[in-house]
Amino acid sequence: METRKSYPSDVTDDEWSFVAPYLTLLREDADQRDYALRDVFDALRWVVKTGAQWRYRPHDFPPWPAVYQQGRRWLAHGCFEALAGDRRELLRVAAGRNPCPSAVILDGRTLQSTPESGGRAEFDGHKMRNGSKAHIAVDTLGHLLALRVTSGKEPERNHVADLSADVQQATGQTVTLAYADQGYTGDQPVAGAAAHGITLQVVRPDRTRKATRKKEGFVLLPRRWVVERSFAWMGRFRRLARDYERLTETLAGWHWVAFVALLLHRGAQLGT
Repeated sequence: METRKSYPSDVTDDEWSFVAPYLTLLREDADQRDYALRDVFDALRWVVKTGAQWRYRPHDFPPWPAVYQQGRRWLAHGCFEALAGDRRELLRVAAGRNPCPSAVILDGRTLQSTPESGGRAEFDGHKMRNGSKAHIAVDTLGHLLALRVTSGKEPERNHVADLSADVQQATGQTVTLAYADQGYTGDQPVAGAAAHGITLQVVRPDRTRKATRKKEGFVLLPRRWVVERSFAWMGRFRRLARDYERLTETLAGWHWVAFVALLLHRGAQLGT
């Protein structure tokens, strides 16, 4: 059999040994399997990383319908969330932290719409663009804990309760504190977080430095910079640069695929 070309987005042997148990929904020699599972996963990662259209994938990958359909099966079974969760705990332990965090950071970003994004593409008055909004919660290392995708016009404060519930489910009720920006000001987000045992703390700019900020340039705000860095990490995956998906769950799922790739790479750097 001809050897497939190697691509920078391909998983390494060590990465695959960690990933394979999470993705093997059927045994490797199942009659239904026409393509190697590792090749399918490599093709999916290639699309999420490069942002290319499915039909433009390299032809030495499995056919795009097989990759897309298997990817949707993995998403439906929560494979990438489970994989990211276990990898996140390993990296936290390697960093000298508890496996599950006690604090998180909340924020949202708006992805520019495309013709495929349909009804989700509503106007975000703050960012002044049509698009879809990804509401996320990360731990203090910037690792993804929970994610919700909505239309662009949905304010962040409306989804604090949902994110808080997802965070507590992912961590086993260990989170007690959430940091957020001024978009989360008000009684509703505070009550939404409190309903799940979380205290919401809004991090505001230091007013005493406001007059000199133009001279200083960009200033990192405590805690809030962590989630901004997570958004920057996501920006390296071109499939997440805009909303190219028709289905909300697919757009959310590709965020998890991207973070799985990030966590695997980080683990390789640390030798875990």
